[in-house]
Amino acid sequence: MERLLLIANSALAFCLLAIGVCVLVAYPFADHISMVGQIAAHVSMLIFALGVKVSYIARLVALKELGRALN
Repeated sequence: MERLLLIANSALAFCLLAIGVCVLVAYPFADHISMVGQIAAHVSMLIFALGVKVSYIARLVALKELGRALN
């Protein structure tokens, strides 16, 4: 379960960082990115948001199995 917790925490951090990059590409820097790049950024935001949700649930499961506080 320690391994699951490490993977879940890493995935959570990665997905949050990726959403931040996607938001920057899709909105403030949209004038410098092609339409295909903007579409990819918008679709990627949805995919990485799903990744945040799945990794958070995996984190909660790992914490519960380890008997740690769920925070």
